[in-house]
Amino acid sequence: MRRRSGYGTTPARKQGNQDVQAMLLTRIGYYSDFFAYPVLIVFFGAAGVMNASSEGSLAWIAIYPGCLALWTLLEYILHRFVLHHLPYFKELHDQHHRDVRALVGTPTWLSIALFMGLAFLPLYWLTGFATASVATSGLMSGYLWYVSVHHIAHHWHPSHSGYLYKVKRGHAMHHAHEAHNFGVTSRFWDRAFRTMLRQP
Repeated sequence: MRRRSGYGTTPARKQGNQDVQAMLLTRIGYYSDFFAYPVLIVFFGAAGVMNASSEGSLAWIAIYPGCLALWTLLEYILHRFVLHHLPYFKELHDQHHRDVRALVGTPTWLSIALFMGLAFLPLYWLTGFATASVATSGLMSGYLWYVSVHHIAHHWHPSHSGYLYKVKRGHAMHHAHEAHNFGVTSRFWDRAFRTMLRQP
């Protein structure tokens, strides 16, 4: 697998909107996900197992992969309906579509805050610490897989076979045809919701 620049697109236009500029990350900010999330995934996963009852430890087997799979649906929904339709978020995402090599993304501190506020805390109140921890670990694992695969799709050139090459081709088609191929890590939901654009 060789490093390579992203798809050939025109450079991003200068934006007067400060919110758009705020999503342009430094190199450290861009890569911090790859260091912070493995630590958090292990922490929440271990904390969940250590605080679970014997029955709860068995439930971990279902909760973790279930939440990992759930991430693929959340990824599809967020990409299709938030990043491509809600005005504020669409403007931010358009920056990425104009220049795939720009270091545009969600700051690590913000994505962690969203996981805590929208996943861990509600689940903690509803189900307790152990279940909330394992579920959060699963969702964060899905997110880390997403940011990793998305980075590879734009900055690496996988060999012409296998999963990563199919992801790169499919995501390149999304950039050319924005109403299709919203899933990055999985094509399942594109098939289910008929937004799949097949590769030639």
